Amino acid sequence: MALSQILVALALSSAAALTRSPMRMSATATPTHVTTKSDAIMAEAKTVMPGGVSSPVRAFKYVDYVGTWGPAICGHANDEVNEALVECLKKGTSFGAPSANENVLAKMVIDAVPSVEMVRFTNSGTEACMGMLRLVRAYTGREKVIKFEGCYHGHADGFLVQAGSGVATLGLPDSPGVPAGATQGTLVAEYNNLESVEALFADHEVAAVVLEPVVGNSGFIPPSKEFLEGIRALTEKNGALLVFDEVMTGFRISYGGAQQHFGVTPDVTTMGKVIGGGLPVGAYGGKKEIMEMVAPAGPMYQAGTLSGNPLAMTAGIKTLEILSRPGQYEKLAALTEKLVEGVLAEGKAAGHAICGGSISGMFGFFFCDGPVANFQEATASDTDKFARWHRAMLERGVYLAPSQYEAGFMSLAHTEEDVEKTIAAAKEVFAII
Repeated sequence: MALSQILVALALSSAAALTRSPMRMSATATPTHVTTKSDAIMAEAKTVMPGGVSSPVRAFKYVDYVGTWGPAICGHANDEVNEALVECLKKGTSFGAPSANENVLAKMVIDAVPSVEMVRFTNSGTEACMGMLRLVRAYTGREKVIKFEGCYHGHADGFLVQAGSGVATLGLPDSPGVPAGATQGTLVAEYNNLESVEALFADHEVAAVVLEPVVGNSGFIPPSKEFLEGIRALTEKNGALLVFDEVMTGFRISYGGAQQHFGVTPDVTTMGKVIGGGLPVGAYGGKKEIMEMVAPAGPMYQAGTLSGNPLAMTAGIKTLEILSRPGQYEKLAALTEKLVEGVLAEGKAAGHAICGGSISGMFGFFFCDGPVANFQEATASDTDKFARWHRAMLERGVYLAPSQYEAGFMSLAHTEEDVEKTIAAAKEVFAII
């Protein structure tokens, strides 16, 4: 089948869930949506799950630029992926033992990603970042790591740090339940600001610098190439490792990820989302000498019951096969550029301060003049206007990331018609917000 009826998740701050009608990545959605059934389901869900959800999300459907927050690069219910999964299901779902498909997917990742000579699979991006954090400390014998304000690396205690100029080096927890001791080894710098990183190196022995090579968790914020090259030089000078968290960008902005796109190779890379083809998966990999620290080859312990399970490996293999075909990333780039240019043109024509950009199938908008280079600049945007815009687009059948601090995603299932419908809807909405 093509794009089947699905249920996708929407992170909204409002208490009510939205519509429960079928969604396709197509222009079939109508501008009027009834939420009665969804409201009832959400009311019941709140009695059995915190906030009614398993992640901070809500139930919803339409022309989808969220794509399950990145993994659905081939579209929902892709026929080839589904057929491969059905065949895998006939053999079993998990055996608690290595499978041949782990080798297949591992070799595909190693062949594609410049920094990866060996790889360890996990069940999520968060798990991958947890393993990576332990690995860089074990390899270097140092405890401090530098992350960047507004960059997200999963919900492990060590990464949930409150960033900001006054507390950047104090390691203050950013969530209740995180003990201060868990974040004392975490330092925070400003994205696209090399001097802020140099200052931290001057005062601390650092194990690693960890960053999203393209920020997707503060909205879409690309780096300057000079920033990435400068970070690479600083880590080499100071005996620290460079880590690219490519959970979002891996196999998304190019087949070899952001490191291939920018020509800057880190020491360690974390991955997830796309490499699981829509199933739960994560991975971390890097130079062989570093990865051989991981048990059972080395002393650094990390394990997972379902890591490398046959279903996730099968979906990942088929997804990467599809992405490796000629013209796939050119299609993603062309559609995304048309979308972003069209929306920006309509917004500016209507007199709104708006900026945005894209790399391949990843994009975002801010309601400010821009450009936006870091999280602090992102916070200066008009989030109230974004909320009104998002709601009105939703009412016209367009499902965009429901926060200005989230990136959007194009898929191979989207069409020129979808993009044109979206731009037309944006024109209507810009006239009324």
